[in-house]
Amino acid sequence: MSSHGDLPAVTEEHVPTASRPSDLRITDLRVANVAGVPFRSSIIRIDTNQGLAGYGEVRDQASATYALVLKSRLVGENPCNVDRIFRKIKQFGHHGRQGGGVSGVEMALVDLAGKAYGVPAHALAGGRFRDEVRCYADTPSLPDPHEMGARLLERKRRGFTMLKMDVGVDLLWDVPGALIAPAGARADSTTMHPFTGIQVTAKGIEHLASYVDTVRSVVGYDVALAADHFGHIALDSCIRIGRALEPFTLAWIEDLIPWQLTDQWRQLTEAVAVPTCTGEDIYLLDGFRPLLDAGAIRVVHPDPATAGGIAETKRIGDYAQERGIPMALHLAASPIATMASVHLAAATENFLALEHHAADVEFWSDLVTDLPRPLIQDGHITVPDTPGLGFGAINEDLVSRLLDPHDPVFFAETTHWDRESSHDRLWS
Repeated sequence: MSSHGDLPAVTEEHVPTASRPSDLRITDLRVANVAGVPFRSSIIRIDTNQGLAGYGEVRDQASATYALVLKSRLVGENPCNVDRIFRKIKQFGHHGRQGGGVSGVEMALVDLAGKAYGVPAHALAGGRFRDEVRCYADTPSLPDPHEMGARLLERKRRGFTMLKMDVGVDLLWDVPGALIAPAGARADSTTMHPFTGIQVTAKGIEHLASYVDTVRSVVGYDVALAADHFGHIALDSCIRIGRALEPFTLAWIEDLIPWQLTDQWRQLTEAVAVPTCTGEDIYLLDGFRPLLDAGAIRVVHPDPATAGGIAETKRIGDYAQERGIPMALHLAASPIATMASVHLAAATENFLALEHHAADVEFWSDLVTDLPRPLIQDGHITVPDTPGLGFGAINEDLVSRLLDPHDPVFFAETTHWDRESSHDRLWS
């Protein structure tokens, strides 16, 4: 019989020792900037002292600097302490694309923790409510509603059970009498909605309603259809558009006014019988509380690549559920952030659908390995049981060919960020 002193050695003969979670440490953070997946994205790779690598993704069209500035705060940390590290770095994120660094790093930490413990990311988030995640296909609009309907119908025939299109002032600029707008308003993308002076006339309202009516006649009423990109118009025009679109049973009308204007969202929601939806540019649960506490929207729509990553976005979903509000997920990303969102969606009970913005990107599913091809089948993604985010690795050859021509180095070394430092404490 073995002595007590022999027990550890005997036990180790029967367990895997390639990863010792308690000894895992972050050694490096690098990014690869890629284009066309569908937009410009920065893929994050966090390396460790045990050879494990975790992947995340900075939000589409955001600066990789939002992630790189975090490197000196991460090196030496145990990535399995996801919540501890998140609390340390969340002060360096903000709304919109500025949340992309913290959120992408959190995804990579969850990927690493899952790999270290040998469990899928949804298990770390509390387990799953579903085996498949429904996706909705976002589709840029065409001026002709019959052509737009045909484009959406092609998505439906691929198996998507939910679709989204753009409906707004971009369809009206060339329609005589549809808009009242000051000079230069068409090119102005920086002025907040209430201050642009753009008004939609009765003729404009009628044109938009006719457009949606035609699209619905093509795709039918057996598929969910949402609408987005209404333009920078004030509340009164938004209410009139919302009321005109009521007959078409839309899944939601999205981002009609800035998310910061809680009281205006409440007024809009109370005025129309169409679900209202916003949230893609809000960072952290604290940013969502005013809208949710006021009952100002009917669907909450965070982007996990802005909101704070997997765990924080689940907290947002759970908070919304307590107030009777479902959660859809905004996303325009590669399969990396998509798989992070799949695990999040699987673990969140009030989840509705996950945005897919790359229905026309033929190589999209090939960006990572060891997942089904195509990744989206019949409008759904199967929730994997493999560790971390669930894919084997990134497709290095393909990613290398897609590198941003302005920054064409594949996971370039980042030692110049090692000594970036600051007294970060937020109290004295």
